[in-house]
Amino acid sequence: MTEPPAIAPELVTALVPSLSRSLAEQFNVFRVMHHGTHEKQLSNVFAWLLTKEGTHELGDAPQGLFLDLVNAAIPAEVRLPRTGYEVAQEVVTPGHEGNPDPESADISDILLSSPEAAVVVENYGTSDGHKHDYYRYLALGTTGGREAVVVLLCERHIPHLQRYGWQNATVVTYAEFLNALRTHISRDQKWMQQHPDQYVFLRQLFEHFVEGPAAMNTDNTLTFLTAMCETGESARYGYQPRDRVAQEFGDLIAAQARRQLEESRALLVTIKRRLNEFVRSTLVAQISEELADGPLVDVNVRFQGQWEWCIELRRGEDHTSVFLVFGPTAVVVQERVPRKLEHPDYSRVFVSLQDKGTGGNSLIAHTDVCLAEVLEGLASDDVRLRDAVLEILAE
Repeated sequence: MTEPPAIAPELVTALVPSLSRSLAEQFNVFRVMHHGTHEKQLSNVFAWLLTKEGTHELGDAPQGLFLDLVNAAIPAEVRLPRTGYEVAQEVVTPGHEGNPDPESADISDILLSSPEAAVVVENYGTSDGHKHDYYRYLALGTTGGREAVVVLLCERHIPHLQRYGWQNATVVTYAEFLNALRTHISRDQKWMQQHPDQYVFLRQLFEHFVEGPAAMNTDNTLTFLTAMCETGESARYGYQPRDRVAQEFGDLIAAQARRQLEESRALLVTIKRRLNEFVRSTLVAQISEELADGPLVDVNVRFQGQWEWCIELRRGEDHTSVFLVFGPTAVVVQERVPRKLEHPDYSRVFVSLQDKGTGGNSLIAHTDVCLAEVLEGLASDDVRLRDAVLEILAE
């Protein structure tokens, strides 16, 4: 097979619209609730499945299926019993007695234990010990002379990440475990009929973490094909074998998307810093000179999460605050204000007004200032942000 070229950086940008529309069209409770984006959330789900008395009403079948996968990866002479384990979460490993720091302590996400055997589970997106001590996990399992296995439960098995003892851990992927569980359930029509709620929940779990996104509709598929042709990637349709080409292409897309996401976040940080510098050095004075009922009293940039890309201009207790928002925060404000902008341009800085009653946002408006201009640096006599703030205050 001819070796495929590196992916064109602009391809990810071109494909985002069609891929995002495809994802948006699919209902899945895990996507709606943004569940599974943190290891603790998924650990709760897996611990529930592995508990014999769990409300899934599957008894110890999930536990047995999980141990089958564990035992298949270790020598026959040290294989563990399939069932009979108690399940606990967030169990501190030996050596952290007292009051451990949750940010640095070696804490097993899930512990399956019996008097004779134990399975110590570290749940993470990739097969990576992510700076935890493998030998402490093993010591937790072997307490009391038990046979024990340390398991990396993960979405993606990436062997080169397993270092510092973690190369000795057994790897079980979400897909392996959930596929085994799905096969088991598909053979139990009686359980499906008697437990419709649990079945729907598990079906959503399988779809989200095993099957992946459903197929795109025709319009989105044509958009995808057009983007492939326009960005010089169409030659990939001629490579063989197709399965390998698709896998390599998916890996390249994922790597490029990760890089672009990281770089765009770094860009947001730079924009916020430079906008904050302009606000403090120039904008506060510009606005204060025009306000008849008192100057701005403070500038607040200490926002996190979805509100991080925001600068608050405070006017005192008797007045509403004004916010300069951009990027992801502008999207959130646009979604929440009563009167939405018809065609929001997220390449610009927005100005929004606080609702004094609720503390939320009551209005949002474009400014004439583009994010690229903020990066280049705004001139000290640039009054476009001043005028936008004064205009929204007048409303």
